[in-house]
Amino acid sequence: MNKQGRSQLALGVILILLGIWFLLDKSVPAFHVLFDKYTQWPTNLLLIGGVVFILALVLGQPGLSVPAAIIAGLGGIFYYQEITGDYGSWSYMWALIPGFVGIGSVLAGVLGDHTAHNIKRGINLMVISAVLFLVFSSFLGGWELLGNFGSAILLILLGLWMLGSGIYRSFRNKGE
Repeated sequence: MNKQGRSQLALGVILILLGIWFLLDKSVPAFHVLFDKYTQWPTNLLLIGGVVFILALVLGQPGLSVPAAIIAGLGGIFYYQEITGDYGSWSYMWALIPGFVGIGSVLAGVLGDHTAHNIKRGINLMVISAVLFLVFSSFLGGWELLGNFGSAILLILLGLWMLGSGIYRSFRNKGE
């Protein structure tokens, strides 16, 4: 079966399963009660991210790992905010989104889509996202893990990392 046929078959099966789910949810009260906690905001975003990732595996489309990671990551952020009531954390939590893209890129690379390029790009995005998150959360009062000088130290370390990787890249290219 070719790739388009597999995609259509997988989509058809998913639509049938969703239809059965909705039918059971509306007609069997015990089913609704059992799965109610999994269909509430924001848990449903985590599940949708998982479904998109499973689609990536079934359809042989590793690139779908990126949107799957973004959806699940946003679900994780919103879940944290729902549990803690810390809705103001969005002022620095958005900095994690490039890291979710990085996780998706690494997963796509592991699944065979331009492996070396995607893994390298994904790791870079995760590092940049982590630094942005720590800097913004320090500035905006998210948490005091880094103390008074943590943001400055992180910026210096990020600058040294950028400088070092640029120097390494220039010497590596000279040797070729």
